[in-house]
Amino acid sequence: MEPRHAGRTGLRVSRIGLGTLTWARDTDEHEAAEQLKVFREAGGTLVDTADVYADGGSEYLLGRLLGTVVPRRELVIATKAGGVLDPGHRTDGSRGHLLAALDASLARLGTDHVDLWQVHAFDPATPLEETLHAVDLAVASGRVRYAGVAGFSGWQLAKAATWQLAAPGARVPLATTQMEYSLLQRGVEREVLPAALDLGVGLLPSSPLGRGVLTGKYRRGTPPGSRGASETLSAFVAPYLDEPSRRVVDAVATAADGLAATPLQVALAWVRDRPGVTAPIVGARTADQLRAALSVESLTLPDEICRALDDVSAPVHRYPDHDWSEL
Repeated sequence: MEPRHAGRTGLRVSRIGLGTLTWARDTDEHEAAEQLKVFREAGGTLVDTADVYADGGSEYLLGRLLGTVVPRRELVIATKAGGVLDPGHRTDGSRGHLLAALDASLARLGTDHVDLWQVHAFDPATPLEETLHAVDLAVASGRVRYAGVAGFSGWQLAKAATWQLAAPGARVPLATTQMEYSLLQRGVEREVLPAALDLGVGLLPSSPLGRGVLTGKYRRGTPPGSRGASETLSAFVAPYLDEPSRRVVDAVATAADGLAATPLQVALAWVRDRPGVTAPIVGARTADQLRAALSVESLTLPDEICRALDDVSAPVHRYPDHDWSEL
C-alpha cells in the first residue's frame, strides 16, 4: 500500500488506516487478530484507537496482538486522550488528565510509546495552551512521537496549529486532525480542511463510507445484522438514509457499474484522494469486509467521475462561503 506523509511531518503512514472503534465491544480477539493480519499483509501500517473505545478495551485488545500477530515496529499506533465517558462532562483537556490518560494507554497497549497521540476533543473549560503543553511534555518525554487533534472545528484547529508553530520554546507541530468526511458528509470542506491545508496538517477522515450507507447495502431496506438494524447504532446511521443521501448513493452505484468496481471502492477512493487527506480510517465488522475495503488500492477514479460525484454531493454552505451573487 502506498505510504503518505502525515501533514508536513516526517511521519509516514499507509494511505488507508484501520479503525478499532468496535474492538472488544462487537469485535472479539479472534476477529481482531484476523483483521490485523489482513491489514498488515496488504501493506497497512496506521492503526487508530482511543482510550475511550470500549472503555479502554480496544487499546488492551490491540496491545495483546502486538508482537504476537504483527511486530510492534511494523505499525504506526495512533490513540487519543481527552474524551470522557460521562454524559455531563464529555471532554477533559487538562494537563493532569491527558498525561495520566497517556500513561494508562501505554500500559494497556503494552508499549513504551505511541506514534501518534491525538487530543480527542476541544475542551472549552481548559486553556488551549495548557492542553498543548501536555502534548509538548508527552513528546519531550519520548512517550509520543507525533501529535494531532480530533473533532476540532476550523477555528479551533487553526488556533491550536498556529500556537504550536508560533509560540516560543520547543513546540510540537500538529501532524494530523481527525474528522468525519465522506461523500455524505462534506462539512469539513467549509473551514476544517482549508485550515488543515494552509497549516500543513493532514486530515484523517473517519466514517469515510458514510457510516456504511455508501456501500449501497441500505438501498433496498435495512439488512439484518447491519448498524442500521442495531438498537444502539441505528440512530447513528439514520441521518444518512434521507432522500439527498439516496441520490448520492445512487450516483456512487452508477459510477461503480461503469468502472466494474464496487460502491465501496468508489466512495473510498473518492475521499482517499481528496486534497489534504492523509488516510481515511476504515472500521470493519469482519476480515472479509476489511479485505473489500483494502481492495481500493488499485483504483483511481477518472476525473469525470470525480466531477460527477462532486456535483451530486456538493454541500450548500451559502453565506459567507458564497458571494452574494451566487445566492
